[in-house]
Parts: sequence; structure tokens; C-alpha cells
Amino acid sequence: MRIIGQIIDKGTIKVNNVIVASSGRGLALFTAFTIGDDIETLTKMAAKAIAVRVFPDSDGKTNLSIADVKGTLLVIPNFTLYASFKGMRRPSLSSALPPAQAQTLFKQFSDILKSEYNLVSEGLFGADMEIELTNQGPFTFILDSNELWGPQS
Repeated sequence: MRIIGQIIDKGTIKVNNVIVASSGRGLALFTAFTIGDDIETLTKMAAKAIAVRVFPDSDGKTNLSIADVKGTLLVIPNFTLYASFKGMRRPSLSSALPPAQAQTLFKQFSDILKSEYNLVSEGLFGADMEIELTNQGPFTFILDSNELWGPQS
């Protein structure tokens, strides 16, 4: 599983010009899934996303988590995070989990986040989303389950 996280001041997700999710200050979490991801992976990644200390404290040091600042998690499905351009100009998406399986994992991941943290808003899997974010900083980070804990089996 891979997450690109960004600190945001606000965000909205629209589908067909209808707002399906919105956020105030918090984190936008672009999420993607790969072969081998399972409930253990989702649980670890949810805990990590909630625990990362990326928000500044009163001294300007990144010591606070999303829970500390009581921000919103805006969770966005984004299978292209597994795109590879190695040896080509067009992306290969062979490492991305097939849509039906990825949709199930996205729902499970969102549910885990919601069970651990009550300020979660999510995009619509498989939809052509219009995403508007006001980044803070910008501060962007990558969480990759294979880098954090090794390949899941």
C-alpha cells in the first residue's frame, strides 16, 4: 500500500459538479493498493497515517499528529501511485491492484480510519473526481508499506 500525504488548509472533492467530500485543515491522503495488501497492511497504514507527526507545534517543530491538531483526513483513491515509467514513456500500472479488489481495500481502509479517528472524509472510488486542495507549506510525505515493514505476504 502506498499513501502520498499532504498537509492541507482545506480540500473538496467533486463528482459531476457535486461535492462528495470536504475537509478543513488536515491531511489529504492519496491511497493506492498493490498485490499482497491485506487487512494487516491496512490496519498498520491507518495507524501510521494517524500517528505521523507532521504538524508544527508552538515552536514550529513537526511534533503534532492529525489527532493533536484535530484535523480532518481527506482520503482519496489514486491507483496511479503504482504507475511505473521504467524503460517507457507511458505508465505501466501492472503493480496496482485490480479495481474490484482495490475498491474493497479502499472501503476497508476508510472504515479502519473512521474506527480509529472520527474526522474522516473520502473520495469516490472509480469516479472522475475534481479535487481542490489548498496545501500548507507545502508539506508532502510518502508512506509505503513495503518500505516501512517489507513486502506483505
